[in-house]
Amino acid sequence: MTPTLSVRNLRVEIPTRHGVLVAIDDLSFDIAPGEVLGMVGESGAGKSITGQAIIGLLDPPARVAGGEIRLGGERIDNLPRSAMRHIRGKRVGMIFQDPLTSLNPLYRIGEQLIETILTHQRLSPKAAAEKAERLLVEVGIPAARTRLSSYPHQFSGGMRQRVVIALALAADPELVIADEPTTALDVSVQAQIIALLKRLCKERGTSVMLITHDMGVIAETADRVCVLYAGRLAEIGGVRNVIRQPQHPYTHGLMAAIPTIVGNPDDRLEQIPGAMPRLAAVPAGCAFNPRCSFRFDRCPTERPGMYDTGTSRASCFLLDSSGPGAPAATVEAALAAGIKAREHAAEVTR
Repeated sequence: MTPTLSVRNLRVEIPTRHGVLVAIDDLSFDIAPGEVLGMVGESGAGKSITGQAIIGLLDPPARVAGGEIRLGGERIDNLPRSAMRHIRGKRVGMIFQDPLTSLNPLYRIGEQLIETILTHQRLSPKAAAEKAERLLVEVGIPAARTRLSSYPHQFSGGMRQRVVIALALAADPELVIADEPTTALDVSVQAQIIALLKRLCKERGTSVMLITHDMGVIAETADRVCVLYAGRLAEIGGVRNVIRQPQHPYTHGLMAAIPTIVGNPDDRLEQIPGAMPRLAAVPAGCAFNPRCSFRFDRCPTERPGMYDTGTSRASCFLLDSSGPGAPAATVEAALAAGIKAREHAAEVTR
């Protein structure tokens, strides 16, 4: 089956006066039809810029400098801007992080929905208005016909996010890129938006790339998860496998930093030391090595490839059985940390 989205060896560069910054470095992944792929990592990991590269919305001077992006088997990263305008909205929908800034405050909700529908589909204005009403009903907005005449400021944050989802689905796209769609919402509304995305994927067969920093949202929503670090792929695999059996030290750290309801209240949460590196100071070798408790001689000098672990694929020399390995003490420490992280993940996902 042809993937809805196929990204191969993607490289995004940002030229500056002081040299070229590499925001995304050799990133590859697929999203199958009807699949939800979660993309997770700390701020600055490269999640949002990956979505912008796919949809062709990189702000200059940022540019796709290498690799391929294919939508339904068709390469789209080398298309002219005019051709990408026909793909955005029609074949790829986008749910932006802040729904208030995604909607034009001077136009009614119905006008914005109808304009989007008429831009991408050959329908009469009456048919477009009827479809706009159906979309609002589908995303759970009550009194949909009446609310078409409302302005964005007359909706709550959760309702605005539902309108943005309706806009993303207006032209029946193959792929929806959701950039932290639940960040500004309270927990109850967040759960409703997650349930809505899952239902729409199942009913429509739409693929979703879900960008978030919340592992709880990933556990609840995604089929697979892609863990990014400094613009590089750290680990990718089935969401339950990655959460319950994390293979990369960075994934271990993310899971160990999640608080739990059960357990000793006096226990301190583990944290990953340091911070995400600036683009101008990404370390040589494994980008995570300055923050990693399990680094050894190879890590600062060699960049690890992707190793198949049976449950996921991860970029860490601890998983390399063919080359010079880590000291036995390091491996034992990594295994112990893995067991602890898995026990913690099991509590989180119960």
